[in-house]
Amino acid sequence: MRASGLNWQGLMEQLRQALPHCEVTDQSLAYFKYPKRTVSVNLPVRMDDGSIRVFRGYRTVHSTSRGPSMGGVRLREGVNAHECEVLAAIMTLKAAVADLPLGGAKGGVDVDPATLSPHELEGVVRRYTSELVELIGHNEDILAPDVGSDAQAMAWMLDTYNENTGTTSNGVVVGKPIPLGGSYGSKDARGRSAALVAARVLEERGENLSRAKVAVYGFGDVGRRAAQTLAAQGALVIAVSDQDGATFASAGLDLDALSAYREQHGSVAGFATDITPAEVTELDVDVLMLAYDYGTVNAGNAHAVRARYVVEATNRAVLPEAERFLTEAGVQVIPDLIASIGGVVVNYLEWVQDASNFFWTEEEIEAAIDQRVNVAVSDVMGVARTRQTDLRTAAYALALNRLHNATVMRGVYP
Repeated sequence: MRASGLNWQGLMEQLRQALPHCEVTDQSLAYFKYPKRTVSVNLPVRMDDGSIRVFRGYRTVHSTSRGPSMGGVRLREGVNAHECEVLAAIMTLKAAVADLPLGGAKGGVDVDPATLSPHELEGVVRRYTSELVELIGHNEDILAPDVGSDAQAMAWMLDTYNENTGTTSNGVVVGKPIPLGGSYGSKDARGRSAALVAARVLEERGENLSRAKVAVYGFGDVGRRAAQTLAAQGALVIAVSDQDGATFASAGLDLDALSAYREQHGSVAGFATDITPAEVTELDVDVLMLAYDYGTVNAGNAHAVRARYVVEATNRAVLPEAERFLTEAGVQVIPDLIASIGGVVVNYLEWVQDASNFFWTEEEIEAAIDQRVNVAVSDVMGVARTRQTDLRTAAYALALNRLHNATVMRGVYP
């Protein structure tokens, strides 16, 4: 299923709903309404057949009021400047919810990596980094992985930046391979934290995950780790999907066998009972984990969702018009600002390790991620209880208060 488009107006409407629950005024919100900058770059790349193909790239820095910006670089067909601006703003909010000294950014290249050879993809990634080299840095704007970009892509970005600047600055890029200054936990943090947050929210409501039925839309790194973590707490993962299909088993899937099967066959399709990816979102389950991309649940399919809890393990997986419908139907949405917070936390920890040149063990990293995620969830649930509001509104209110305080203390220049 192709995700629906993002909408800046929808984000602003949700933020305005949070204004009565925080200290921020419309005047203060004006600082949030506009990104600090958005740049677009043309990327000529020599293809394997000798021809030159020009790709389009983008990078948005939304805010630096709380610290240098950080955000992913997505390599995906159809990426545009507006998408980067909305996702950069969400990253600003997420960093504020996690109480990290960072602002939000997002970038990308309009390209389908599957259509390129490894050499061609490397050319795209290196040219993109070269075009931005004067705008990025460990104290300016930090690049992170996103849809289509993995540890290898981040390694190319790091090398390109250092070759251009004559430095050995590892902190300009996070999500790197461990030998290049990467961190333990980088691959697992997003899915693991999404499961942790889901468990906390259910516990808050007097429920637990034992025998709870779970469906996972998107069985990549995030979805797989979330599924494994939920299963370890007693949940039954009965369905998962990937880009090529979906599989279902009413008694629960053997996740270890499923992971091995997908590694061998390239898809989960054919493992158990085949269903369509769209049907995964329609199953009668306790928890629907959305781990694919933005817009998975939108105005076109929200009416078919039967889960009691919908967890945004990726940014903006539920679009605003869909969330309004789900809320009216009694579905609890656990928003991206807490459910996917593990990603920005582990990226922050990698950045800190690079800056200090001191690295923690895997156990220490996992403990640090869990501690920060738990604090953020407690903060958001505390606002929700006090203000008698939903979790997304509470998360927005908490983030806007922290952004407002930083902006006021900084003042206006000049």
